[in-house]
Amino acid sequence: MTSAPLLRLAADGELERRSQEVTDWAARIGWIVGILLFLALVYWLMREGWKWRAVLQDDLPELTPAPEDPPGARLALAGRYHGTTTAGQWLDRIVARGLGARSRAELTLSGAGVTVLRPGATDFHIPADRVRGARLDKGIAGKVLTEGGLLVITWEHGGRLLDSGFRADRPAEHAAWVGELGAFDPYEGSLVGHTRNTPEEGAP
Repeated sequence: MTSAPLLRLAADGELERRSQEVTDWAARIGWIVGILLFLALVYWLMREGWKWRAVLQDDLPELTPAPEDPPGARLALAGRYHGTTTAGQWLDRIVARGLGARSRAELTLSGAGVTVLRPGATDFHIPADRVRGARLDKGIAGKVLTEGGLLVITWEHGGRLLDSGFRADRPAEHAAWVGELGAFDPYEGSLVGHTRNTPEEGAP
């Protein structure tokens, strides 16, 4: 006598459960679409901000190209280029002239200055008379590493004092570059510890 009502209740419960499953899938799809749209918006805003920053920095002159036949290398370093900022302002990223692109890098110090070769990005050269010095640091352009994990070279270009950050595959090599270029602290605007050894044009 009671079997029919029980069957109807079971059927109603099964129908409700299936309906709930369908509703859950719809909600999940809605959340996924919303998250994807949000991420797309964030990416678009970042891209537009990058473009706007490049426009504001358009007065930065073209970079000095790498010399075709540089003097003999005094130091060489292989690692990564992490970015360039206004000297002493580690979050004020410079993106004009390709300086905003992180990449692998090979650095060479010679009598002509510092040459930066970047596979897949713009190579550039820092003439000897524009090198101001170097220091060990832990962050640049939003990239943070361990204390002393970055070699930061301070140089002048287009009337601006810039910091460019590099991390060698063997970070122990950083100290030799600071020793050769001289310690420079842009926060104080003066040399630290000792006089910079300025590479001389044509020096071996």
